[in-house]
Amino acid sequence: MLVSATEMLKKAVEGHYAVGQFNINNLEWTKAILLTAQENNSPVILGVSEGAGKYMTGFKTVEAMVSAMIDSLGITVPVALHLDHGSYEGCYKCVKAGFSSIMFDGSHFPIEENVEKTTELVHVAHNLGLSIEAEVGSIGGEEDGVVGAGEIADPQECKRIADLGVDFLAAGIGNIHGKYPENWKGLDFDALAKIKELVGDLPLVLHGGTGIPEDMIKKAISLGVAKINVNTECQLYFQEATRKYIEEGKDLQGKGFDPRKLLAPGFEGIKTIVKEKMELFGSVGKA
Repeated sequence: MLVSATEMLKKAVEGHYAVGQFNINNLEWTKAILLTAQENNSPVILGVSEGAGKYMTGFKTVEAMVSAMIDSLGITVPVALHLDHGSYEGCYKCVKAGFSSIMFDGSHFPIEENVEKTTELVHVAHNLGLSIEAEVGSIGGEEDGVVGAGEIADPQECKRIADLGVDFLAAGIGNIHGKYPENWKGLDFDALAKIKELVGDLPLVLHGGTGIPEDMIKKAISLGVAKINVNTECQLYFQEATRKYIEEGKDLQGKGFDPRKLLAPGFEGIKTIVKEKMELFGSVGKA
């Protein structure tokens, strides 16, 4: 059964670890992430961007697939199905589709509009027992058409959004989507510390978890980050394993072209990286 992410992230803050949000793009990814969470007794958040939701023929399809898979695989660890970087309209679509958690990304709006829309969606989500994430300051790079310049969040604006009753908050601190460039300056821990001071025990979210050095990940967790998003790294592992399988000609051996065989190496690649991240984030054994 799907659960909201509120309780798992409260426990993460108290236990000084983070729960991974791993974005899903198809059945193989979903199955790999759920099985890895179960094998490692870790809570997990399945992230779905609006682009991925459309690719999988809609949020209702995604919710039905995830719920059925949890049941058929015997998954007992806490699993939240979460809209990633949701628009105002997308949030309502996911609420209707049965998601257990939503993110409203109002970071590109003026702060007053972000506050207004977030206030409304907090009310809607909490009336239905769903958790809700908001964002202040943009995340750099591009993910499924959502483009950000990497703006550092204003701590006072973070407090304004936090005071609306959101369950966790994404704050831009120099993190970006996709691969980090060689000249990346790193995370702004001074900004993170100021935000933490103002929002108290509210779980903070680190988007763009791919490629951030381990020491930075651990320091971010020590400063209140309780949810870390990973997508690009899963894509890279899936791509590399699939490429190797084809370049070695295994797709031409026997019935190696069968999609169940062709996608199997990528499936195992997803399991490998998700396990590594769960160990790094400290969520193993915390379900």
